Amino acid sequence: MDRRAFGMGAVATLGLSACASASPRFLTYDGPEVTSLVINKGARKLYLLHNEHVLKEYKVDLGFAPRGTKTKRGDGRTPEGTYLIDRRNPNSRYHLSLGISYPNSQDVAQAKAAGVDPGGDIFIHGQPNKRAERKRAKKTEDWTAGCIAVTNDEIEEIYAMVNRGTTITLRP
Repeated sequence: MDRRAFGMGAVATLGLSACASASPRFLTYDGPEVTSLVINKGARKLYLLHNEHVLKEYKVDLGFAPRGTKTKRGDGRTPEGTYLIDRRNPNSRYHLSLGISYPNSQDVAQAKAAGVDPGGDIFIHGQPNKRAERKRAKKTEDWTAGCIAVTNDEIEEIYAMVNRGTTITLRP
């Protein structure tokens, strides 16, 4: 996916800053509203959009078995489909994180029909807080259990820019 796919000409200028009295990991954002997120799994890209205009794009790492959609707990896949950002975790094991509303009712029904647990706890997050986990994550692409990982600096930006209730579409 590229910016032309969204009919975009120029990228908007963003206003991110760290408040003097706040922790540096809690940035403020005063730019255009992020109205949706799109993840293109094949390109390993996350796009933050204001309507059809790409505001920012990031390289991502996915689950350790990235091909196909998540169907059960432990499969290492990152879901595909449309969900919501449904929670914010400032105390994440992975710097900061934004929760994705997987599984939805369709995911639950498919898992039930297959006799499996659909899994859950899918997030966009930064790098692991524990040193040993950070070393392991740096050695390989697509190291998560099904989440979307970015750098710590990037999750700080994303965390500042994205609100609960924002739509996220994960594409193959």
